[in-house]
Amino acid sequence: MVVRPHLHWFRMLLAWRGSVLPQLLPRLFLIFFVSLVAIAVHAHLLPVSVNLSTTPFSLVGIALAVFLGFRNNASYDRYWEARKLWGQLLNTARSLTRQALTLPRGDGPNGPAADADVREFAQVLGALPHALRHQLRHTDAREDLATRLPAALLERVMAARYRPIVIVQWLGEWVQRRAQAGALDGYAALAFDRNLNELSNSIGGCERIAGTPLPFAYSVMIHRTVYFFCAALPFGLVESIGSFTPVFAVFVAYTFMAHEAIASQLEDPFGTEDNDLALNALSNTIEDAVLDILGEPSPLPRAGVRRGVIFD
Repeated sequence: MVVRPHLHWFRMLLAWRGSVLPQLLPRLFLIFFVSLVAIAVHAHLLPVSVNLSTTPFSLVGIALAVFLGFRNNASYDRYWEARKLWGQLLNTARSLTRQALTLPRGDGPNGPAADADVREFAQVLGALPHALRHQLRHTDAREDLATRLPAALLERVMAARYRPIVIVQWLGEWVQRRAQAGALDGYAALAFDRNLNELSNSIGGCERIAGTPLPFAYSVMIHRTVYFFCAALPFGLVESIGSFTPVFAVFVAYTFMAHEAIASQLEDPFGTEDNDLALNALSNTIEDAVLDILGEPSPLPRAGVRRGVIFD
């Protein structure tokens, strides 16, 4: 994901990274070429004659704009729900770390003096978002988890299909061991269990979004309509605006194609495209928040900012 500060209105016109324009350029050049063909046909330079009225394009354009609006709303709802789930993951991780520090009886001081068991709990908890990120992106998690999990737990996690849930299960086993040792009473164990359930809910919500795309028939219908409309539009404009047809045809095509491209990116918010969620940054934020409560620094250097732009 690309995260930018608020740009001046003129710089916004020239923004390149993070926009969908780079991937649309070949398609816009195609519409430009079709517009030149429409001008040639209208000028009788080719042995064909295609004269279309602008009336059907006005009707279809309005209907298409409405459908694209629904598609973008549905995609953004998925994007925003995914962001809320990761925000809930951060809040729950903070609550669990606080509970691990304050609820057990007979522990030493908090912060840097937290005992080894609490540190291990926090380190494993900090590895959870990294495991979830790799599961959602279908990438190999071993390199990230190897530096954060004990060796025995790492092999157990890597052998599982749903690795974040195995980490949640280990956290539950940690609570059980502390309860059996008498460090946690029943109410404290119940408080832990509620937050562990919240972790499971956040993970399950992300899996639901990742595993349930928008219906394919709906997406392909809009896709076909957009491209047919944009390819036919120059033949409807050429009668009224003549040589300016390529300019207006490309501009209208950019509007419709960009909306569809943005909706396609937002539909899967866990990917690695410019407008997907910054899962690397979110994972690091959750881990840093957990370690900060312990009073410990981040284990690895974090990516910086280049020219006011954060790349994830």
